[in-house]
Amino acid sequence: MNTDFRLRDRDVIAFVATSDPERAKKFYRDTLGLPLVSEELPFALVFDANGTMLRVTVVTDVHPAGYTVLGWKVVDIAAAAQTLAKAGVQFERYPGMSQNELGIWASPGGAKVAWFKDPDGNTLSISQH
Repeated sequence: MNTDFRLRDRDVIAFVATSDPERAKKFYRDTLGLPLVSEELPFALVFDANGTMLRVTVVTDVHPAGYTVLGWKVVDIAAAAQTLAKAGVQFERYPGMSQNELGIWASPGGAKVAWFKDPDGNTLSISQH
């Protein structure tokens, strides 16, 4: 084994699934503002998420996880939430969680989080730490 090889020194690639690449392209590129790097259809769309490769993989049926699969750390979550809402993003509301009018929840540790779904039902988030 090559002892110089360590995953901690390698870039991460993020994956999320879609059953409709055209709809996903519009959402990730036009709504979220991620640059589309390439269309590798029928396999995937590739976006640049601030230096991280995001592969939106084309599948027949998406089975969304019951938890957040992608998240972005933002400097000002209120401003980010307002900008996303203006772009058409609808933030999730969860019973029993104290969320403000923008859908932002303040964790006991001080982080602030807001969740939303992509067109395939994958849960995404923005957070301020």
